[in-house]
Amino acid sequence: MHHIMKKIFTIVSLTAAVLGMVSCASADKMAKMAEQVTVDCNPSPLVVKGGKIDADLTVNYPAKYFNKKAIMEVTPVIVYGDKELAGEPIMYQGEKVEDNYTVVAYDGGKVSKHLSFKYSKGMEICSLELRGRCTTDGKKWVTLPTKKVADGLNINETLICSKGYYDYKADAYQAVIVTNPEAQIMYTINSSEVRSKELRNASVNALKETLAEAQANERKTIKDIEVIAYASPDGGEKLNAKLSDRRSKTADKAATKVMKSGKINGVSTEVKSVGQDWEGFQECVAKSDVEDKDLIIRVLSMYNDPAVREKEIRNMSSVYQELAKDVLPQLRRARLVANVEYKNYTDEELLELVKTNVDVLDEEALLKVASISPSADAKVEIYTIAANKYNSARAAFNLAVLSLNDKENDEAKTTLAALDAKDADVINAKGVIALRAGDYASAKSLFASANTADAKKNLAVVDVKEGNYAAAVAKFGNEKSANAAVAKLLNGDVAGALATVKDVDTPQANYVKAICLNRQGKVSEAKVALKKATDACKKLAERAKVDIEVANLK
Repeated sequence: MHHIMKKIFTIVSLTAAVLGMVSCASADKMAKMAEQVTVDCNPSPLVVKGGKIDADLTVNYPAKYFNKKAIMEVTPVIVYGDKELAGEPIMYQGEKVEDNYTVVAYDGGKVSKHLSFKYSKGMEICSLELRGRCTTDGKKWVTLPTKKVADGLNINETLICSKGYYDYKADAYQAVIVTNPEAQIMYTINSSEVRSKELRNASVNALKETLAEAQANERKTIKDIEVIAYASPDGGEKLNAKLSDRRSKTADKAATKVMKSGKINGVSTEVKSVGQDWEGFQECVAKSDVEDKDLIIRVLSMYNDPAVREKEIRNMSSVYQELAKDVLPQLRRARLVANVEYKNYTDEELLELVKTNVDVLDEEALLKVASISPSADAKVEIYTIAANKYNSARAAFNLAVLSLNDKENDEAKTTLAALDAKDADVINAKGVIALRAGDYASAKSLFASANTADAKKNLAVVDVKEGNYAAAVAKFGNEKSANAAVAKLLNGDVAGALATVKDVDTPQANYVKAICLNRQGKVSEAKVALKKATDACKKLAERAKVDIEVANLK
């Protein structure tokens, strides 16, 4: 009995061994036949888009290759330098395997798979490999030959400059400041005679003093004096037009006397007769305590005909008496309006004053001199003075701009936090900080809220970063810049990209030109453009060493 049992055990063991050999042989056979499996990768070379490397694989298995009991594990791997990045393993199974993997028929066929990797700097020279193993018994795994399915990576997307678009707050400094000091000569009703006391009234005396000071000041020039005569809007349009004309002549003579008495020489006059002063009438009524003044102003807006206006106002008999007493006398006048120009400090004077006598500079002068100062340190010093002395929000913002220029994003963020949160420039600058940090969701929200020209271009940069090239092209519009050209290049418009940077001479623009010209087969021109770019920028020179777009131009 013992002999019989031993024999049965031997037979079972031999059977199991044979089956194991068959299973193993099947997995080995799949490994040996692996070269018959073809893989198409789209795109090839690989491409960075939206900060990712996406690829679609189509694997073609030949008939009688995939064992019905086989399980295969395929791991896609990006290999770059001495590093690699593995993707999620892809699992396949034969027709008789009871699992939830992708089934591959014994008769062969195609299976597809989308791959996605996060792009990292350093992947410029890389390949995509498929590393696999298979088993037909679920225990012993056989390693499959590694398949390289793509070689090289297009990194055009990384050409976009994402430092952000922003600018300084402008100053309101005026090279020439125009002031218009004036005096008034009052007339009695229906008269054009200038009474002697009017030549000595307070406004005339003040004008003489102002002009005398201007005449003595080498920075000031009295250009001329406008003599403007009026008549109050009562008594008829024609009559008042003639009265206004007569007053303009007597006022002109009075102006000459005033200048002579004030020893103000060489000043010409420009004479104008207005006629009925409805504009002045409306202003006086609005400022007065006259009853029903709102009704009077409505009447003025309802009728354009001066005669109708006067008739309607006279019909308000009680109100008209008040107007005749308090308002109309103010309109029987001539104005002497001087045009005085003050020549402000020149750029050279400002730069000297900021060193020797900074206290004489007002806020606008400080903002101006900071803008023309050659060094960032000088700008910081001057903007700080303006921010502290005048509580200048523009100076504080410009300090944040200087921080952004130095890539001191945290410092800029702190400065911006203290400024008006509703200011569009402030919002855009906050968006720039978010853009630089790669927080595209916050950046987009801030740029949309800012809604400035710079913010729109910043939104275009975010579009490129997220792989939305057509949207970026639309937002850049007709702008002639390297970034706008990059967007067009990425969107497939090589000719448009080249036209966009045709007259732009920056390292980034010249690099884009090199790519576009190279794609058009203009190799010699492309080499010239690439040399200009790489000679001017070390970062682009390093990029060119690993960029497949310009590999043939070295």
